[in-house]
Formats: sequence, C-alpha cells, structure tokens
Amino acid sequence: MSVRDNNAPLPSSQRMLGSILTLTALKKAKAGSRWIPAFAGMTTVRMSISLLLLTFLFNSNAFAQNVLIRGATVHTADSRGTLKETDVLVQDGVIRAVGSGLAAPAGVAVVEANGKPLTPAFFGGITEIGIEEVSGESTTVDSAVTLANFQPMRPEFDVTLAYNPESVLVPVARVEGLGFTVLGASAGGSFIAGQGGVMRLDGSADPIGPRVLFVKLGSDMLGKSGSSRAAQWMLLDQMVGEARGRIAADSPHALLTPTGRAVLARYLAGNGRILVYVNRAADIRQLLRWAQRENVRIAITSGAEAWKLAPEIAQAKVPVFVDALADLPSDFDQIGATLENAARLQAAGVEVSFTQAGDASHNARKIRQLAGNAVANGLPWEAGLAGLTRVPAQVLGVGDRLGTIAPGKLADLVLWTGDPLDVANVAQQLWLGGRAIPMRSRQTELRDRYLRQAGPLPRAYTP
Repeated sequence: MSVRDNNAPLPSSQRMLGSILTLTALKKAKAGSRWIPAFAGMTTVRMSISLLLLTFLFNSNAFAQNVLIRGATVHTADSRGTLKETDVLVQDGVIRAVGSGLAAPAGVAVVEANGKPLTPAFFGGITEIGIEEVSGESTTVDSAVTLANFQPMRPEFDVTLAYNPESVLVPVARVEGLGFTVLGASAGGSFIAGQGGVMRLDGSADPIGPRVLFVKLGSDMLGKSGSSRAAQWMLLDQMVGEARGRIAADSPHALLTPTGRAVLARYLAGNGRILVYVNRAADIRQLLRWAQRENVRIAITSGAEAWKLAPEIAQAKVPVFVDALADLPSDFDQIGATLENAARLQAAGVEVSFTQAGDASHNARKIRQLAGNAVANGLPWEAGLAGLTRVPAQVLGVGDRLGTIAPGKLADLVLWTGDPLDVANVAQQLWLGGRAIPMRSRQTELRDRYLRQAGPLPRAYTP
C-alpha cells in the first residue's frame, strides 16, 4: 500500500467536497441564527466557521504524517515484546525507527509519552462497521444477500462493495483505539454467507489485503440446509465439486453461478482464507477433516467448544477467533462453553484472536474487554495483546503492514492512559498512517453537549 506524500494534493473528490461545504456555509451564514438538526448546538455563523475549518482539513494536509513518540512503554506485539522508555519515529506515515534516544528530524513533531503504553492500533473483530448504520433499519444494513427465486449459494457476494467510510460507527470505534476490522458477511439465504475484507478505519474506501469467505455451520443454519447438519456437508461437497469441475456447469442441479464457481475455486486453491463460524466440537472435528481433505486454509470463529479439540486444531495450524465472553450453554452447540477457552487453545499452540457475538459493530469497543477477560482466565497478557494486533493481521493477510510496531510497518499506533486490556484505561491518542486522529465521535459530542451548564436556551442550542 502506498503512502501519500505530505505535499501531494488530496484527491479531487475530497477537494470538491471541501468546496461544497464552503459554499454551503457561506450561503447559510446570511440567514441568521436558527437551529439546524445536522448541526444542532451551533448558530449558522458558528456552523460556517466549523465548516470552513473542515474545508481546510479537506483541502490541506493539516494532519502531519511525521511524529516522534518519545519515552513510551512500547508493546511491539512481536518477538521483541515490551520495550521500556523507547521512542518510535514515524515519517511519511511509516514507522522508520524504534529505539532509545532517537533524535527528531527537522519539522517532526514530538509527543512525550511519559512512559505510557504504546501499542499497534487494535483489531475491532469481525464487524459490520460501515455496512450497517442502524441495525433495526434494513435500508442501512448491507451485510447479507437473500435471493429467494435464484440460486441462493452466492460466494461471490462481496460486502466490501457497500462499505461507507463516512459511517458514524467509524469514529465511534476509533476513539476506542481500534484501527482496523474485517467486514463480515452474514448468512442471508445460505450458510455460504459471502466475502468480506480488512478495512483500515482511516477513511479509506477500499479494503486492503485478500478477501475472506464467510461460512456458517451448525444449528443456526439448519433452516438453510434441509434441517440437518449432515446436509451442510453434503451441499458443501457438491459446491466443491462444481468449483473443481467435477460437476458440469450446466447441470440442472447446480448450486453455484459461473461467477460463484470461479470465486470458490480461488479459495479452494489457497488464494484467500475461509472463516467458518462453528461452535460444537463434533462440527469442528468434521471441519478439520474437510479442510485437510480439500487442502483449504480455514480459520474458526466463535468456537465455543474449540478447546475440546485444541491439540488437533494446533496440529492443523488453524487459528481461532474466540468469543471470550461466551461461558453459558446458550444453545446445544455451546454446552461446553468456558471462559478458559482462549487460554486452553493458546496453551496447546493455537493462534488466538477475538471476535464477539451480538451487536459487534456498535459495541466494537468491547473487544478489549474480551481480551482482558481471557487474560483474567489464564491467557498470558502478551497473547491477549497479540490477539488484538499481530494475530488477526497475519491471519487476514495484512501482517506485512499492520499488527506490530516495527520499522517498515504502517504507523497505526495507540497511546493509552494505562494497561490497554483493562477497560478502566482509555485510548489517549490514535495515529493512523502517522496522522493524529481526532478523538471525537457522535457519542462524545452528545456527552459534551449535555454536560454543559443549562442556560437561557436548551443545551442543543448555543447563544
């Protein structure tokens, strides 16, 4: 991934948006003070100033890509471990040096860390950030496809095409120290959910790294697979046969479109990883056998009973994205759920990362709680940190750019007020590509608005 030079002009689309905002502000400024929902709390004059400032940010390189972070406790998330009183030099959005006593080149800003923890930007888990705005409003949710009157198995479905980098969920995640996520496809008309990809939360519109294919197995998918887990494997085997040419493309019983066959064939050839949501130990056992037989690269997500097969999973070199808050038998696939799942898997040699059930997009911040919970139940602290940084980056094919603090990596960094796996501490500053990200979101702005002292007007207004 190339990094834009500080002096290079911004894309024309951003310059155009800045011009539009300027014109809007100037026109509205003539109308006097009135309440505008989108800019509640501002008169139009104040709004004009704010929009002019925003225009400046769009039309200039206001956020430098060069910084020296001095005297931090650097958690590298690699074999070097934790480095005390260490400096990190960032130039042109890339980490250039990590060491003690580094000098700041001319024009490079210096941030004094004063011994606070510095980590790679955290992984937000498998989410729908940017493809879901309001979960209860279907017109803002783009994570699943249901084609009732057509072939339902659509591995070619790619949720990254609907990604909105201006989603309000992006800054909500960033203020929590999250710098990247993998967009997950949800099962709509089929247990073959579709494709997703890694998104950096820096405002970029396009994914980085290879696509991943999402598959969901187990009791939740019985209604989409003839009411039997055995039928899931039957249908999966038929799709593999189609993708590998063992079943004629014009067969009247074909499950896949021509495009779907080509996409699935790519994953079967090892060009991309298949992320499989599965919980029951018996189903995980069948998955490991299938992956070995078909020679495909998989990862397990959720994996409530994965600990029961920890040696087999480690031997197969299959990483697991664990829900470290799952400790109750919420269904018959999770009877063996335990808070020690991550610790037992890691002790057996399994690479462990994290993801969460429920509303993982609006509550992406809880990913730190998952890691801290796993550490509280036996997972080594360094493994907990790796599960939020290095492991997901490597598993998802972007480990050459993200996930560790080392020269040559993108400068996606977080300075914390204290132990980042303790939710009593917060992200003090996030840098993405060396740019200091404003630590504001819709939530913090609402908080600040209503913490103000009441005046002659309601708090949504300003005099």
